[in-house]
Amino acid sequence: MSAEEPLFRVVRGVPTAEELAAVVGAIIVRSRQATPPVPAPVSAWARSARPASAILAAGPGGWRTSALPR
Repeated sequence: MSAEEPLFRVVRGVPTAEELAAVVGAIIVRSRQATPPVPAPVSAWARSARPASAILAAGPGGWRTSALPR
């Protein structure tokens, strides 16, 4: 494809500039590869309210470990 050739052409009708812009925008968005969402960072304050599986593990000394600070 040369630089002079259009990427697409209107076959029927006479679209307005806004309609063409909407179509071009939709094509660009659809042609991008989806990236997986980045998880939001969790603050230390929020993390402190969540139980830790290692602290709540059953076993010898588990009750003592549950009272110790992390």
